[in-house]
Amino acid sequence: MAKAQDAITPPVAVARAAAMGLKLRERFKRGGTSVGLRRARQLAERQSVSARDITAISSYFKRHKVDKQSTSHEWGDRKDPSAGYIAWLLWGGDAGEKWADSVKAKQEKAKRKD
Repeated sequence: MAKAQDAITPPVAVARAAAMGLKLRERFKRGGTSVGLRRARQLAERQSVSARDITAISSYFKRHKVDKQSTSHEWGDRKDPSAGYIAWLLWGGDAGEKWADSVKAKQEKAKRKD
């Protein structure tokens, strides 16, 4: 859990994407790891995240962009989603990527000023 002064609340769009990922994972029984499931619950419930969490979220998206190139399923298909798409949603989806990268950039800029 983040300290009060370091707490960062996930935006609603990120929470919605994570909640959708949890629903799709439950329905299709694929996508995500135990770490991804914990992250999804944290984001879906809009629990505070730390600067360290932001770094982990941002890093996840950097490593898994290649999942969007899957040929076995169409990216974004909610009737037959790929495991990669479900995992992507668990981490907050496109909104999560944009949010984490933005927060991380602000944190890095603040560090440079110190």
